Amino acid sequence: MKVAKAKGHLHGKHPKLTRRQEAHLVSLLHSGEYSTAEVADLFGVGRSTVYRAIDRQRIEAQAHLDSAAS
Repeated sequence: MKVAKAKGHLHGKHPKLTRRQEAHLVSLLHSGEYSTAEVADLFGVGRSTVYRAIDRQRIEAQAHLDSAAS
């Protein structure tokens, strides 16, 4: 572990979804056509991953609105 960290090869777990996939997931969910479980199954992730993606999108949108207001 120390050798890997020294070489810069230790970065942790990679995300299951890309940012583009997360945005698509959230748009499908907000369209009302799919439930959380259906979207999770469609993308091959758990429901908790879907909820985290929704939270990340919400936080990102809020940060964007806050920076635009400033």
